[in-house]
Amino acid sequence: MTGAPAGAQRSSSEPLWRAIAVFRFASVGYAAVRLGLIDRPEYSRPDWAWAVIAVMAAWTVGTTIAYARPDRRSRTLLTADLLITVGLLLSTAALQYPGAAKHGALPITATWMAGPVLAWAVRYGRRAGTTVAVITAGCVFVLQRDVALSAGLNGAVLLVLSGWIVGHLARLAAEVEAERQRAIEAEAASRERVRLARGIHDSVLQVLALVQRRGAEAGGAAAELGRLAGQQEAALRALVGDGWAGSQVTGAVDLRQLVLPAQTDRVTVSVPAQAVLLERAAAAEVTAAMRAALDNVRQHCGEQARAWVLVEDEPDLIVVTVRDDGPGIPEGRLAEAAAAGRFGISHSISGRLRDLHGSAAISSVPGEGTVVELRLPRAVGAAVAARPGTA
Repeated sequence: MTGAPAGAQRSSSEPLWRAIAVFRFASVGYAAVRLGLIDRPEYSRPDWAWAVIAVMAAWTVGTTIAYARPDRRSRTLLTADLLITVGLLLSTAALQYPGAAKHGALPITATWMAGPVLAWAVRYGRRAGTTVAVITAGCVFVLQRDVALSAGLNGAVLLVLSGWIVGHLARLAAEVEAERQRAIEAEAASRERVRLARGIHDSVLQVLALVQRRGAEAGGAAAELGRLAGQQEAALRALVGDGWAGSQVTGAVDLRQLVLPAQTDRVTVSVPAQAVLLERAAAAEVTAAMRAALDNVRQHCGEQARAWVLVEDEPDLIVVTVRDDGPGIPEGRLAEAAAAGRFGISHSISGRLRDLHGSAAISSVPGEGTVVELRLPRAVGAAVAARPGTA
């Protein structure tokens, strides 16, 4: 018996808990009217019946106070509510004459017995509400076993339908509240990204554009520096304009469209003929890890080094392999870099895949280049964007 997320349920279900309290008070009043004005001749022990009504009223007050606090809506309290209600319901057999049900008399609790059904449905969902309704309806059938089946069937069906429908509505309300909260968080994150984008545009991007322009004018080694600044400017503009805006948006994207722009005269990108669909946030992270691997090639192998990127789309796995023809990584170099506080590979590559529940394997032989293999389970990639706050 599982319910909706607690945080969403606490705010969305409050009107339902208040409605249950009103229903239970009204039901106590209805049971008292039935006892005093309609079913009085059918009771062999009316004094004890009034005592049961008093217990019902006291328990209604107690549960109303208890259910007003979300932290008190425990399984223990709801179980006690069900047991007390069933006990008072079954006391009808000792209070009414044996043939009272045949004359149309209701159980002493009348409609009050539906209270626990509604409470379980709101707290734990339609399955719990339906189960408690079946238990309560079974007790009613025990009391009315001498009555025609159709007489008690209508009430039992109404109880079961009430438990299912109210539980379903409570779950929908919780989901709507959770979706609303995610929308609020996404809007706040979007505003923050826009603010940061303005700051980056007015500072970092302007500086990179200036370096690119001045480097081209100066020529020589400065021209190469300007070219690199231009590449970083383009990547940063893409991140600000596309990556940030898309990181909170669900929906599949074609990984090929994110990977292919990395192709240059020194980088060869090979992708499948068919679209490689992946959730946007996961695709952005895999692409960022691939670009980090290519940055390492340029930084450590020189601008003349060649690199090859291969995207493989398997049924349950997406693999992106980055291979270069550089000198390779000397044995122990990665451990030395981590010890020195340089976490480019561990954070930018391995860390990104680890956060996606994927993996990054790095193999290198001195003099024979390096191979970085990024592996992402498709099922994990499809679920990333569904988690609030994924970026």
